[in-house]
Amino acid sequence: MTQTVSFHAPAVPGTVAITEPTRAGLMADLEARLAAGRGFALATINLDHIVKLRRDPAFRAAYLAQTHVVADGNPVVWLSRLAGREVELIPGSELVLPLAAMAARQGVPVALLGSTEAALAAAAEGLRASVPGLEIVATIAPPMGFDPEGATGTGALGALEASGARLCFLALGAPKQEAFAARGLRARPGVGFVSIGAGLDFIAGTQTRAPVWVRRIAMEWAWRMAGNPRRLARRYAACFAVLPGLGLSAWRARAARR
Repeated sequence: MTQTVSFHAPAVPGTVAITEPTRAGLMADLEARLAAGRGFALATINLDHIVKLRRDPAFRAAYLAQTHVVADGNPVVWLSRLAGREVELIPGSELVLPLAAMAARQGVPVALLGSTEAALAAAAEGLRASVPGLEIVATIAPPMGFDPEGATGTGALGALEASGARLCFLALGAPKQEAFAARGLRARPGVGFVSIGAGLDFIAGTQTRAPVWVRRIAMEWAWRMAGNPRRLARRYAACFAVLPGLGLSAWRARAARR
Protein backbone atom coordinates (compact mmCIF):
# COMPACT_ATOMS: atom_id res chain seq x y z
CA MET A 1 0.00 0.00 0.00
CA THR A 2 1.27 3.48 -0.82
CA GLN A 3 2.53 5.35 2.20
CA THR A 4 0.33 8.37 2.88
CA VAL A 5 2.05 9.87 5.94
CA SER A 6 5.72 10.64 6.44
CA PHE A 7 7.41 11.73 9.65
CA HIS A 8 10.18 13.46 7.72
CA ALA A 9 10.03 16.73 5.81
CA PRO A 10 7.88 16.42 2.67
CA ALA A 11 9.88 14.87 -0.12
CA VAL A 12 7.93 11.99 -1.68
CA PRO A 13 5.10 13.07 -4.01
CA GLY A 14 1.71 11.98 -2.74
CA THR A 15 2.92 11.76 0.87
CA VAL A 16 1.50 13.96 3.64
CA ALA A 17 4.16 15.33 5.98
CA ILE A 18 4.62 18.11 8.49
CA THR A 19 5.85 21.18 6.65
CA GLU A 20 6.44 23.49 9.61
CA PRO A 21 8.21 21.92 12.59
CA THR A 22 8.25 25.03 14.80
CA ARG A 23 5.63 27.54 15.89
CA ALA A 24 8.03 30.44 15.36
CA GLY A 25 8.77 29.38 11.78
CA LEU A 26 5.09 28.90 11.05
CA MET A 27 4.05 32.29 12.37
CA ALA A 28 6.87 34.08 10.54
CA ASP A 29 5.87 32.52 7.22
CA LEU A 30 2.16 33.21 7.68
CA GLU A 31 2.87 36.83 8.62
CA ALA A 32 4.98 37.26 5.48
CA ARG A 33 2.25 35.75 3.34
CA LEU A 34 -0.45 38.00 4.79
CA ALA A 35 1.75 41.05 4.29
CA ALA A 36 2.38 40.08 0.66
CA GLY A 37 -1.27 39.23 -0.08
CA ARG A 38 -0.44 35.55 -0.62
CA GLY A 39 -2.93 32.98 0.59
CA PHE A 40 -2.35 29.70 2.37
CA ALA A 41 -4.17 26.66 3.69
CA LEU A 42 -3.13 25.36 7.10
CA ALA A 43 -4.02 21.91 8.42
CA THR A 44 -3.19 20.45 11.84
CA ILE A 45 -2.56 16.73 11.62
CA ASN A 46 -3.43 14.27 14.40
CA LEU A 47 -3.98 10.52 14.68
CA ASP A 48 -7.63 10.77 13.67
CA HIS A 49 -6.59 12.55 10.50
CA ILE A 50 -4.01 9.86 9.78
CA VAL A 51 -6.73 7.21 10.05
CA LYS A 52 -8.91 9.21 7.66
CA LEU A 53 -6.02 9.78 5.26
CA ARG A 54 -5.60 6.03 4.88
CA ARG A 55 -9.26 5.45 4.16
CA ASP A 56 -10.34 8.50 2.19
CA PRO A 57 -8.59 9.45 -1.08
CA ALA A 58 -10.53 12.74 -1.25
CA PHE A 59 -9.30 13.70 2.22
CA ARG A 60 -5.75 12.80 1.23
CA ALA A 61 -6.04 15.00 -1.88
CA ALA A 62 -7.30 17.88 0.27
CA TYR A 63 -4.38 17.45 2.66
CA LEU A 64 -1.89 17.41 -0.19
CA ALA A 65 -3.31 20.74 -1.34
CA GLN A 66 -2.51 22.41 2.00
CA THR A 67 0.43 24.78 2.01
CA HIS A 68 1.16 24.21 5.70
CA VAL A 69 0.79 21.12 7.91
CA VAL A 70 1.66 21.15 11.62
CA ALA A 71 1.51 18.58 14.42
CA ASP A 72 -1.70 18.72 16.45
CA GLY A 73 -1.41 15.84 18.87
CA ASN A 74 1.29 14.46 21.12
CA PRO A 75 1.42 11.07 19.34
CA VAL A 76 2.37 12.83 16.10
CA VAL A 77 5.11 14.71 17.95
CA TRP A 78 6.39 11.49 19.53
CA LEU A 79 6.30 9.57 16.25
CA SER A 80 8.22 12.33 14.52
CA ARG A 81 10.79 12.26 17.31
CA LEU A 82 11.09 8.49 16.94
CA ALA A 83 11.75 9.06 13.24
CA GLY A 84 14.57 11.44 14.16
CA ARG A 85 12.78 14.72 13.49
CA GLU A 86 11.90 17.18 16.25
CA VAL A 87 8.60 18.99 15.76
CA GLU A 88 6.59 21.18 18.11
CA LEU A 89 3.03 20.56 19.21
CA ILE A 90 0.88 23.22 17.51
CA PRO A 91 -2.86 22.68 18.15
CA GLY A 92 -5.13 24.55 15.77
CA SER A 93 -7.17 26.01 18.60
CA GLU A 94 -4.03 27.72 19.95
CA LEU A 95 -3.46 29.54 16.66
CA VAL A 96 -6.69 31.54 16.67
CA LEU A 97 -5.67 34.36 19.01
CA PRO A 98 -2.11 34.88 17.71
CA LEU A 99 -3.31 34.86 14.10
CA ALA A 100 -6.15 37.22 14.97
CA ALA A 101 -3.59 39.57 16.58
CA MET A 102 -1.45 39.29 13.45
CA ALA A 103 -4.45 40.19 11.30
CA ALA A 104 -5.23 43.20 13.49
CA ARG A 105 -1.65 44.46 13.23
CA GLN A 106 -1.73 44.22 9.45
CA GLY A 107 -5.29 45.46 8.99
CA VAL A 108 -6.35 42.14 7.49
CA PRO A 109 -10.13 41.52 7.60
CA VAL A 110 -11.18 38.18 9.10
CA ALA A 111 -14.02 35.72 8.52
CA LEU A 112 -15.28 32.95 10.83
CA LEU A 113 -16.82 29.94 9.10
CA GLY A 114 -18.38 26.92 10.77
CA SER A 115 -20.16 25.97 13.99
CA THR A 116 -23.50 27.73 14.65
CA GLU A 117 -24.70 31.32 14.34
CA ALA A 118 -24.88 31.70 18.12
CA ALA A 119 -21.41 30.27 18.65
CA LEU A 120 -19.92 32.43 15.89
CA ALA A 121 -21.50 35.57 17.38
CA ALA A 122 -20.07 34.74 20.79
CA ALA A 123 -16.68 33.88 19.31
CA ALA A 124 -16.60 37.15 17.35
CA GLU A 125 -17.42 39.08 20.51
CA GLY A 126 -14.71 37.28 22.44
CA LEU A 127 -12.12 37.84 19.72
CA ARG A 128 -12.89 41.54 19.44
CA ALA A 129 -12.57 41.89 23.21
CA SER A 130 -9.23 40.05 23.25
CA VAL A 131 -7.75 41.61 20.10
CA PRO A 132 -8.27 45.38 19.85
CA GLY A 133 -8.59 46.57 16.28
CA LEU A 134 -9.58 43.18 14.88
CA GLU A 135 -11.96 43.52 11.93
CA ILE A 136 -14.35 40.57 11.62
CA VAL A 137 -16.24 41.09 8.38
CA ALA A 138 -18.16 37.80 8.13
CA THR A 139 -19.54 35.05 10.35
CA ILE A 140 -20.77 32.19 8.17
CA ALA A 141 -22.63 29.26 9.76
CA PRO A 142 -23.08 26.60 7.06
CA PRO A 143 -26.35 24.64 6.87
CA MET A 144 -26.70 21.03 7.96
CA GLY A 145 -25.22 18.69 5.39
CA PHE A 146 -22.70 21.29 4.27
CA ASP A 147 -20.74 20.01 1.27
CA PRO A 148 -17.43 21.83 0.70
CA GLU A 149 -17.40 20.75 -2.94
CA GLY A 150 -21.13 21.26 -3.60
CA ALA A 151 -23.61 24.09 -3.86
CA THR A 152 -23.42 24.97 -0.17
CA GLY A 153 -19.66 25.24 -0.48
CA THR A 154 -20.09 27.51 -3.46
CA GLY A 155 -22.45 29.69 -1.42
CA ALA A 156 -19.96 29.94 1.42
CA LEU A 157 -17.21 30.93 -1.00
CA GLY A 158 -19.47 33.61 -2.44
CA ALA A 159 -20.21 35.02 1.00
CA LEU A 160 -16.51 34.98 1.83
CA GLU A 161 -15.62 36.81 -1.38
CA ALA A 162 -18.35 39.41 -0.83
CA SER A 163 -17.05 40.12 2.68
CA GLY A 164 -13.55 40.99 1.53
CA ALA A 165 -11.98 38.77 4.21
CA ARG A 166 -8.33 37.84 3.73
CA LEU A 167 -8.05 35.42 6.65
CA CYS A 168 -10.65 32.74 7.30
CA PHE A 169 -10.87 30.52 10.38
CA LEU A 170 -12.56 27.21 9.55
CA ALA A 171 -14.38 25.41 12.35
CA LEU A 172 -16.01 22.66 10.29
CA GLY A 173 -14.18 19.59 11.58
CA ALA A 174 -12.29 17.09 9.45
CA PRO A 175 -12.55 16.35 6.59
CA LYS A 176 -14.83 19.26 5.64
CA GLN A 177 -12.58 22.07 6.81
CA GLU A 178 -9.52 20.76 4.95
CA ALA A 179 -11.58 20.17 1.80
CA PHE A 180 -13.02 23.68 1.95
CA ALA A 181 -9.56 25.16 2.60
CA ALA A 182 -8.21 23.41 -0.49
CA ARG A 183 -11.11 24.60 -2.63
CA GLY A 184 -11.02 28.07 -1.12
CA LEU A 185 -7.32 28.54 -1.83
CA ARG A 186 -7.88 27.57 -5.47
CA ALA A 187 -10.72 30.07 -5.79
CA ARG A 188 -9.27 32.83 -3.59
CA PRO A 189 -5.46 32.56 -3.73
CA GLY A 190 -5.02 35.73 -1.69
CA VAL A 191 -6.91 34.40 1.34
CA GLY A 192 -5.43 32.45 4.24
CA PHE A 193 -7.51 29.47 5.40
CA VAL A 194 -6.83 28.00 8.84
CA SER A 195 -8.51 24.77 9.98
CA ILE A 196 -9.04 25.03 13.73
CA GLY A 197 -11.65 22.40 14.67
CA ALA A 198 -13.29 23.43 17.93
CA GLY A 199 -11.17 26.56 18.30
CA LEU A 200 -14.05 29.01 17.89
CA ASP A 201 -16.29 26.99 20.22
CA PHE A 202 -13.61 27.25 22.92
CA ILE A 203 -13.56 31.03 22.54
CA ALA A 204 -17.37 31.19 22.45
CA GLY A 205 -17.63 29.01 25.57
CA THR A 206 -19.87 26.46 23.87
CA GLN A 207 -17.16 23.82 24.43
CA THR A 208 -14.64 23.59 27.26
CA ARG A 209 -11.07 22.63 26.54
CA ALA A 210 -9.18 20.34 28.92
CA PRO A 211 -7.38 22.16 31.77
CA VAL A 212 -3.74 23.00 31.25
CA TRP A 213 -2.54 20.31 33.65
CA VAL A 214 -4.42 17.66 31.65
CA ARG A 215 -2.79 18.88 28.44
CA ARG A 216 0.65 18.85 30.07
CA ILE A 217 0.38 15.14 30.85
CA ALA A 218 -0.86 14.44 27.29
CA MET A 219 -4.29 13.27 28.42
CA GLU A 220 -6.50 15.74 26.57
CA TRP A 221 -7.90 12.88 24.51
CA ALA A 222 -9.16 11.18 27.70
CA TRP A 223 -10.76 14.42 28.87
CA ARG A 224 -12.58 14.76 25.57
CA MET A 225 -13.72 11.15 25.51
CA ALA A 226 -15.04 11.38 29.06
CA GLY A 227 -17.26 14.22 27.90
CA ASN A 228 -18.62 12.37 24.86
CA PRO A 229 -17.78 8.66 25.05
CA ARG A 230 -20.43 7.46 22.59
CA ARG A 231 -19.10 9.69 19.81
CA LEU A 232 -15.38 9.43 20.51
CA ALA A 233 -14.73 5.89 21.78
CA ARG A 234 -14.73 4.33 18.32
CA ARG A 235 -12.60 7.16 16.92
CA TYR A 236 -9.93 6.74 19.58
CA ALA A 237 -9.98 2.96 19.25
CA ALA A 238 -9.15 3.38 15.57
CA CYS A 239 -6.35 5.78 16.50
CA PHE A 240 -4.82 3.37 18.98
CA ALA A 241 -5.05 0.57 16.42
CA VAL A 242 -2.77 2.35 13.94
CA LEU A 243 -0.12 3.33 16.50
CA PRO A 244 2.00 0.13 16.31
CA GLY A 245 2.28 0.33 12.54
CA LEU A 246 3.06 4.03 12.65
CA GLY A 247 5.69 3.43 15.29
CA LEU A 248 7.34 0.80 13.10
CA SER A 249 7.27 3.13 10.09
CA ALA A 250 8.83 5.91 12.16
CA TRP A 251 11.56 3.60 13.46
CA ARG A 252 12.32 2.44 9.91
CA ALA A 253 12.50 6.05 8.76
CA ARG A 254 15.02 6.77 11.52
CA ALA A 255 17.09 3.71 10.60
CA ALA A 256 17.08 4.72 6.94
CA ARG A 257 18.65 8.07 7.81
CA ARG A 258 21.65 6.51 9.56
